[in-house]
Amino acid sequence: MLRLQSLSSPLTTQNPKLHLNLSPTKRTALKLNPNINTDISTKTSLFVVKCQQRFTTNTSSTNNSSFASQTPPAAGTFPTRFFVGHSIYKGKAALTVEPKAPEFTPLDSGAFKISKDGFVLLQFAPAAGVRQYDWSRKQVFSLSVTEIGSLVCLGKKESCEFFHDPFKGKSEEGKVRKVLKVEPLPDGSGHFFNLSVQNKLLNVDDSIYIPVTRAEYTVLISAFNFILPYLIGWHAFANSIKPEETSLVNSANPRYGGDFEWSR
Repeated sequence: MLRLQSLSSPLTTQNPKLHLNLSPTKRTALKLNPNINTDISTKTSLFVVKCQQRFTTNTSSTNNSSFASQTPPAAGTFPTRFFVGHSIYKGKAALTVEPKAPEFTPLDSGAFKISKDGFVLLQFAPAAGVRQYDWSRKQVFSLSVTEIGSLVCLGKKESCEFFHDPFKGKSEEGKVRKVLKVEPLPDGSGHFFNLSVQNKLLNVDDSIYIPVTRAEYTVLISAFNFILPYLIGWHAFANSIKPEETSLVNSANPRYGGDFEWSR
């Protein structure tokens, strides 16, 4: 956003008075705006060109959001955030798909290291009427990057099944059971998404299913292919690459596999 800001003489709507002895600053300002009062009795008009750049970030981490390569926002401003998703509505249920950003941990060196991969959140809501859905009864399922890969390579006649226990390794292990099944439709026109949830803590035993056409499934797969590198943080690494620094970093760090191998 390019903005011109006057620091002294006010702007007028009348034509300027022309004089023979105009300073270079006056002449430059006059070219920028012919409505400037160029009377010698007034102060010299100064113009400052300000360039404002928005700092954008996609991460949901509250303490690691500055991993992006852009310049951090100035004090008193907030980074621009975007919330996106894709929904499929059918007669008995609705399905919403939302990407969630990875998390990064700051290192003492000032760099950032990925601490948790991103994921894709699936939200299933049962129908409550014609084109109405009860989102208070929604059930959620988080697809890991590996599970996303399974859906991407799934054939039109193939099926897959994912099992989640949110409390695995904790005292409540086994009390919540989630199973997501993706199976081909009998006529081959798409896939069937079925999420079963058994929650002994809340006394819930629910199953929500929704048919997804081949075209709808293609849209999902295209979105998955696009977002996958971002979920594992590779975009942050790519944005940080500087050609003038790459050779120095690689030669100084023996952990880089390529440098270690070809230097034998």
